[in-house]
Amino acid sequence: MASGKELCEGVEWRIRVVDGSSEVLVPPTGLARKVWLRTKGLISGLGMKVRMFLKQAWDMGANDPRKVIHCIKVGLALTIVSLVYFMRPLYDGVGGNAMWAIMTVVVVFEPTVGATLYKCLNRVCATCLAGFLAVGVHWIASQSGDRFEPFVVGASIFILASIATFLRFIPSVKSMFDYGAMIFILTFSIVAISGYRVDKLFDLAHQRISTIIIGTSLCILVIMMVCPIWSGQELHSLTVRNMDKLSDSLDGCVTQYFTNSNGEDDQKLQGYKCVLSSKASEESMANFARWEPSHGRFNFRHPWKQYLKIGASMRSCAYCIEALNSCINSENQAAESIKKHLSTSCLKVSSSSSSAIKELAESVKKMNKSPNMDLLVEEMNSAVEELHNDLKSLSHLLNPSTTAENQISATGLVPFMEIIPVVTLASILIEISARIEALVGSVEELVEESEMKDKIVAKEEKPEGTMKALQRV
Repeated sequence: MASGKELCEGVEWRIRVVDGSSEVLVPPTGLARKVWLRTKGLISGLGMKVRMFLKQAWDMGANDPRKVIHCIKVGLALTIVSLVYFMRPLYDGVGGNAMWAIMTVVVVFEPTVGATLYKCLNRVCATCLAGFLAVGVHWIASQSGDRFEPFVVGASIFILASIATFLRFIPSVKSMFDYGAMIFILTFSIVAISGYRVDKLFDLAHQRISTIIIGTSLCILVIMMVCPIWSGQELHSLTVRNMDKLSDSLDGCVTQYFTNSNGEDDQKLQGYKCVLSSKASEESMANFARWEPSHGRFNFRHPWKQYLKIGASMRSCAYCIEALNSCINSENQAAESIKKHLSTSCLKVSSSSSSAIKELAESVKKMNKSPNMDLLVEEMNSAVEELHNDLKSLSHLLNPSTTAENQISATGLVPFMEIIPVVTLASILIEISARIEALVGSVEELVEESEMKDKIVAKEEKPEGTMKALQRV
């Protein structure tokens, strides 16, 4: 008796024998069908990857529209600078070097105003300096005769390139002029070597400088006129966000340890990691912010370096929170009786410390000194003092000798090893409170310096305003 059923890959025939056993006969699959199935699988997998990529790109643009705006600004700048090629008068003025304007836009256009200004000004100054020096070296080399001209050019390239490269290792030069030093080496080498074969070297240098000035000027106009993103504002917002994350992580870690709750948002608990990894971003933003003109609440002499000091204070707190997190995941856990004995004071310290950090975030956000800060610090110190007293009261629970289980239960004493974890956590909390006081001092210095420099700027602008008023009269 035979029966059959259709499958996705073909038809399966099953022959049932009298004794009840069955044997499956599978028709042989041809080479063409194998190739088709494999090709179909590859196309399906590729389509799935493309769909996932488009979804990720859409989510990224929706979460941060500024990235989309930056892409539009780059396209706009390149479109405008391309007119140099299409407009005959401009092309005749710069010759075949018009392509350098396009290359300049691609290289120097950055997401923030400060980063773009940093690259633009470095590139223009380095190109002008290198061009003038290359023309001078070419004149000296041409006066030395055909025999010594290559040696003069080669020696000048060796000396100036070596000096510029050495200057890039100096920290102060590297932070402000590293890109300019690199462009200086590149431009001087190109112009100096080209002078050996090109007759009109001055025209070449003039055209090169002109195209770079055109490209950088256009980048500055577009980056500042079309939805500008300021490095100073980004650094300010990053500092506030990191403080909020630090506060949430501190409160969440201690609460999870004493309540044994796993319902806390893991992303919130791990927020301190963002603080630990933000050093490079803070340094670059502070460096770029010094190149920016006055904007919003930030003037030319805004204390950007003070943000780095605040960031260092926050990272010192974040290292302690990382140690707290390791206490939660440690295999050696404290006795529940000890945790219960210290839970109230530890939770009070974490809560007051977290509130102090939150208030600091608001103070930095509004750039004024909080009237509640002194009270919050006092509450934090009071909670720390209470925790000190609870730690001292643990002495009567210690059992220095190795006793049997029945003796421990009879006397109510706790082994020393079961007290170490919670005492370690309490000690870390006390250390965090001390480091938060240092953070408070850094924030207050920032606010005071900002207010002081705002007053200086206001006084400098006041005479000008008075003179204008008198002129109107």
